[in-house]
Formats: sequence, C-alpha cells, structure tokens
Amino acid sequence: MDRIQHDGVLIVGAGLAGLSAALAAAPRKALVLTGAPVNHGCSSAWAQGGMAAALGEDDDPALHAADTVAAGAGLVDPAMARLLAEEGAAAVRKLAELGAPFDRKADGAFATSLEAAHSRSRVARVKGDQAGRAIMEAVVKTALSSRHVTIRSGMRLRALLQDAEGRVRGALVEEAGRLVEILAPATVLATGGVGGLYAVTTTPPELLGEGLGLAALAGATIADPEFVQFHPTAIDIGRDPAPLATEALRGEGARLIDGNGEAFMARYHPDAELAPRDVVARAIHAEREAGRGAFLDARAAVGDHFPDAFPAVFAACLSGGIDPRVQPIPVAPACHYHMGGIVTDAEGRTGLAGLFAAGECASTGVHGANRLASNSLLEAAVFGRRAGAAAREAQTSSGRLLKAAPAPVLPSDALAPLRQAMSLEAGVVREATGLVRLVEQIDALTARYGRAPALIAARLVAACALERRESRGAHFRTDHPAPAEEAARTFVSPKDAAACQAA
Repeated sequence: MDRIQHDGVLIVGAGLAGLSAALAAAPRKALVLTGAPVNHGCSSAWAQGGMAAALGEDDDPALHAADTVAAGAGLVDPAMARLLAEEGAAAVRKLAELGAPFDRKADGAFATSLEAAHSRSRVARVKGDQAGRAIMEAVVKTALSSRHVTIRSGMRLRALLQDAEGRVRGALVEEAGRLVEILAPATVLATGGVGGLYAVTTTPPELLGEGLGLAALAGATIADPEFVQFHPTAIDIGRDPAPLATEALRGEGARLIDGNGEAFMARYHPDAELAPRDVVARAIHAEREAGRGAFLDARAAVGDHFPDAFPAVFAACLSGGIDPRVQPIPVAPACHYHMGGIVTDAEGRTGLAGLFAAGECASTGVHGANRLASNSLLEAAVFGRRAGAAAREAQTSSGRLLKAAPAPVLPSDALAPLRQAMSLEAGVVREATGLVRLVEQIDALTARYGRAPALIAARLVAACALERRESRGAHFRTDHPAPAEEAARTFVSPKDAAACQAA
C-alpha cells in the first residue's frame, strides 16, 4: 500500500466548504481530494437560489439570525445562528471579490430576492438561478491558482486513519483501484450530504453520506440525522437526479396549482407559496397523493422572461418537453439537504482530535429541524473558512498509527432498492411501521455486504427518525403529528462499529 506524508491540511471534498477551507489554510499547504472532477459531484455547484445575508439597508444580522432560529423549529443553536448571520455579508462580499458575478442594482448594491420564511429580501443571486455554478467557478479558479492548494480528483474516501489514542491522522483513499494512505496533521471532511440515498433527489447521486458514515465508525458524534429537507419543487420529468425549480420562482410570484388549475397553498398555510419548505413539501405531497397533482405556474410571474431570468430552470423544463413560458411545471418533493451531520464547534472541530468537518456533512447547529432557504451556501463559506483556519494550526502527531481496512462499498444493485425504500419510508411523511421495515431492510443489507458507510448513514437517518416520536420541522410522523412539549436535539455517539450499527 502506498503512503503519502502531507505536511498540511488534508481536505476531503471540493465543494464550497472544502475549497473555502483550503483557501483559509494558507500559508499551510492544503491537499484537496475529490472523487469526481472539480466542479462536479458537489451540491454547491447545483445550488440555484443564492446566498442569504443581511446586505440591504432594511436588514441586519439580528433579523437574519432570528429568521434562521424560527425556521429551525426549536433546534437551532442561537449563538451559531448569530455567528453565521454576522459573518454572512462579509462572506458574500469576499466571494464577489473572487469573481462571483452577483446580480447588482444600478447603484452597484447587491440585488436581493425574497425566499420562504425570510422576513426581508436578502438572497444574493446570479442571473436568477446560476448562483451555485457561478460561485463555484470563481472559487475553483482561485483555488487552482493558489500555490498552497493542490487538488487531486479520482480519489474516493475508504476509511479514516487513526492512532492508538483515537486521533485522526489522515485518510485511506482509493485511486484507480489502488489504496493510498495519506497522513496529515489535520483532516477536514467536506463530503456533502445524503441525497444519493434517496430515489428522488436534487443532489449529485454520488453523495451517499459516506463521510458521515466513516466519521461515525471512527467514533465521532452525529447530531440530528433524522432531519432531511425535501425541496418542494423538483421538476417531475422522470430524471435522476431531478432538476430543481428554484424557490426564487415563488419569490417572484409563481403559484402552486393542482391539475384543475386551482391554487392550493392557502389551504395549508397563511403564507401560501412562501410558507416554510417543510409545509410546502407536505402540501405538494398531499395534493399528489390525493390524485390532484401539483404544478408550479410561473406563466404570469415570469413568462417570456424565463430564458434570461431563470436559464437553468428553463433548460431543464425544455429537456422534459415542458415550456414554462406557457405551461405549468409538474413538481414533486425531492431530497435536497441534510440538516444532520458530524457535530462540530464554531471552528469545525469534531469530538475526534485531528478531525474537522464543514458544509453539509457537518452539524454546526445553525439549521435545526428545517434549514432556512439559501443558508446552505452561506454556511459552507463561513464555516468552511473557519475550519480551514483552525486546521492549519494542527501539529503532527507521533502516536502509533493503527492499521485501517477499507470500508465495504455498497454495490449498485443493492443501492437501488435502498434508495426506493428511503424515499418511501423516510421521506416527506413517515410512520413507525414503515421506519421499522426500513431499518430491517438496512440491517439485512449490512448482514450481506458489511458496514458500508452508505448503510451506516442510512441507518442513522432511519433509526433516529423512528426514535423521534413527534413531528418537528422537516421530520413529520403521521402517527405522532404534534411536536413534543420540549424541543430536544438528537446526539448519537458510537463508540465502535457495533454501537454505530445499533444506533
């Protein structure tokens, strides 16, 4: 087995969180590993809405933090939400300095849009629905031109390396069928979410929660894995992954209608189309289950401006035979974001020495039970930078390195039924019988294929959803439709692989 000694920060994942960490690690060397080519296989590049930040004269970080706390349904850490909001505007301006072409007003100020559950118009956008792609292009260009950053693609994480004291000393990765040990003073996981575990997802399908699963196997504490956000308006044209109709369309006035052309959101929430995402997702789910169908009607709100105002949505619709200028867009809820993750502090430190986490695979406490729209790119930028800055201070350890075996990989013919089961039993609406059935299916797959990180992640979601006997935020139980009197977060601290399996 090959071994590389990296005297700097090792980062697994090349999305916005990972590259923000790499840039912040300067002057320390940063080695970034990614399975897919750069700017592919990460949710950051697919984000449409934009970045939320208190940029307007009528806004301030306290208001942004309050909206974040309110959306999180009692589980947001107020101090972390305040930190995110206070550093938000600077994060947007920094990305603009790197070349991200945010929309501007005539006077040069950021043009912002209103999205669900925000009390102010504060989402900085790029050409309507191009924010993620444009931001990532700017950040990737900066990283590639930075002398202290090296990016290697085609590298799949297979295990975390630890010493006899439990400190994380690097990663075991696979490159072209060959295993390589990479030792480093600090390792940052920025491996994204769990969308690929669901049959209907808006994220890259290779995001299987493997970083989360491997961190759990190593002994890291996992928080709130049951909270999975489903975007209400994935475009229902039979694609995998499903293209997204950005929430900004509803901010512009697009309405949700049934197959008879009747608007239905006012029956579910006084804010109608701008209700919190979990409410809108369940409403669309209910309409579809009732046989009435669900469509996003942007004919009046956007109409002929679609090609210029929302080019990604327009192209996706046309590819499925829908012209959104003259036709309502068929929509369905889809797995979009994982609020749970590896527990970190404000500097990305996990409970394992030498291991940091940032972005969607981390749980900073800012999202609670329901992420506020367009806070994800912001969190990746703010906490990715913080993790990189903290990781650069790590010192090399001389503890006895333990041998690490590569974790099993779940084969594709086993992943396909798991995805179907996750969407069916741990989707927008859940209940005990289905969750028990799902846990049993995951355990059967584990017995056959071993403790694959994807199975660890899936079981954490399913088992903790079964244990949370209430409805809160994105987690809705038909057999426990009311929230508990006291809001409490979930924390799972696996001490070894067996404990993780029984989480």
